[in-house]
Amino acid sequence: MSEFKNFDGMFRLDGKVALVTGGSRGLGLHTATAFLRAGARKVIISARKAEGPQGINQAVEKLNKLPGIKGEAVGIAANVADTEDIERLVKEVKKTEDKLDILVANAGATWGGPFEPTPDWSSKKILDLNVRGVFNLARLFTPMLEAAGTREDPSRIIIVSSIAGVTVSHVGDHGTIMYAVSKAAAHHLSRQLAIELGPRNITTNTVAPAFFPSKLANGLIEILGGQRELEDNNPRKRLGEPDDIAGVMLFLCSPAGSYVNGEDISLDGGVRLSTGRRGKL
Repeated sequence: MSEFKNFDGMFRLDGKVALVTGGSRGLGLHTATAFLRAGARKVIISARKAEGPQGINQAVEKLNKLPGIKGEAVGIAANVADTEDIERLVKEVKKTEDKLDILVANAGATWGGPFEPTPDWSSKKILDLNVRGVFNLARLFTPMLEAAGTREDPSRIIIVSSIAGVTVSHVGDHGTIMYAVSKAAAHHLSRQLAIELGPRNITTNTVAPAFFPSKLANGLIEILGGQRELEDNNPRKRLGEPDDIAGVMLFLCSPAGSYVNGEDISLDGGVRLSTGRRGKL
């Protein structure tokens, strides 16, 4: 008979403290919700704005009203494209916690348009948040992550990338070339961190979603023909749903994923493998 150390708790996060950047909406909010429902003691969500319909405060209020949760959600406004603001975020987290079990680098920026007129500010914005920001988040939170991790139960860094980092889907008038490049960089950054931080009891993995209906994605979804057309061209005949991101995040951050390090998980229904369709040019 096989012996399991903690089968009943294999997908639980009881007592864990997590930080989710870009946690006020979309994939970040789905992730924060899943963490709290899986028993996390505290989930800190970060975004640039505290107020408004997309701000942190409304998300924290919703999260703390989830039925049956034992933990709490806390919001801290921060621009994680700015190194000084990341340093401030670290200091704010340290006011109440001396350890961090999970860091989800989810905040991201994109820009689309024709190739030659691409404004340089758009490339800087994308790279500052999607690459430099992720690197600096990992670097500056490493002491807190190392304090929490053990050989049996390492701390986790999850970088939310995109299948744009492994495919060439959107060029031409609505091209997202620098966004795709930034996500490819995020994939390789994850591999670098896996080797750098693994011996310090911190694992790093990448989750690469395709389209999940969200504020960030909806504009491009419409340009590419709308949700129905994208669903018809996906092997699973649908786009991503909240349960999909929740399941992958819980796997990677719970005891079930403690030996997974340096991996890219494409969350796309297999659409990246399809040769029958190219992004509209």
